[in-house]
Amino acid sequence: LHVRSRRQRQMCIRDRAKRALRIETRERRMARSEAERNALGDAITTRLQELVTSRNAKRVAAFLSTPLEPQLDPFLRWARTAGITVLLPISREDGLLDWVVDTGEYRQNEQLRVPEPVGTPVAPIEFDSVDLVICPAARVDRWGGRLGWGGGYYDRMLDSCTQCPPVFALIHDDELVDSVPLAPHDVRVDGVVTPTQCIEFNG
Repeated sequence: LHVRSRRQRQMCIRDRAKRALRIETRERRMARSEAERNALGDAITTRLQELVTSRNAKRVAAFLSTPLEPQLDPFLRWARTAGITVLLPISREDGLLDWVVDTGEYRQNEQLRVPEPVGTPVAPIEFDSVDLVICPAARVDRWGGRLGWGGGYYDRMLDSCTQCPPVFALIHDDELVDSVPLAPHDVRVDGVVTPTQCIEFNG
């Protein structure tokens, strides 16, 4: 009982730390003006183009940004004109993700309050053929530890991959930190993309 209580206390401390960091990240992002967000989105588009081109990636899994996230719209428009297939996620009620090929047509998931692509989900085996995954994050540490937004969708998806391609989290420069609180089920990422740089972690 003593060990169980100690573990429970550690879990509570970790969960509180995660919530506090998510709140702080949201507040920082909300404080940015629309002009700042647009400028950061343009800069991130350049970094993503460099990453995709350097890896000769032809199929990329990405996501649709909410107003508080680094904006991916310019990158998605570029990818469509460059002949790069982008898969975008749809959140399922069972906590998993389906994937739809991006066509530029979107709708709002009113329950989760996130944008989602319109289209028919691809077969799960098609996800195994992507060359690169771009995922959202609140914070990432310098060893690839990723603090997500609490839904666990990407942790479950990445943990279930049989042949997972390189995974890069999309964050702002001030969100790459020395450490983040992690749970055993939290999946590490291979690198980050920020407005100023692409970093691939070693090991």
